[in-house]
Amino acid sequence: MRCYLMTYKLNDKQLESIQKLPDHERFDYFLKKVANWEEIWSLHSPEGWVELSSTDGEECLPIWPHPDFAAAWAVGDWSDCKPKAITLDAWLERWIPGLEKDNTVLAVFPVDEEEGIVMTPAELAEAILAELES
Repeated sequence: MRCYLMTYKLNDKQLESIQKLPDHERFDYFLKKVANWEEIWSLHSPEGWVELSSTDGEECLPIWPHPDFAAAWAVGDWSDCKPKAITLDAWLERWIPGLEKDNTVLAVFPVDEEEGIVMTPAELAEAILAELES
């Protein structure tokens, strides 16, 4: 059984039902959980953070609201990757400017073969800040 210290718990049924949501509903779920728990998850390998190419060929950082969703992607070529948390403060203060500078876009809550919602770091920062204020 997986155990993460700082995050909420999901059972297998919840995990499966949330992964089956359409992209925009997973995005809404992502915003709510990130605002509540103040952490974002991605995959980290011995070589560093995992990136993928979007359908438009852009370098893309996949991110999730919970380590179990990230772990579901850690298969095949990524089987040496582990979910790693980024605090919301670090995300907004350091990651957003760094990703913008590197022209890296975000794949928000990808599942299976779908890349999720692809957006710029600035667009996601705006959505997270709006969620925090609601």
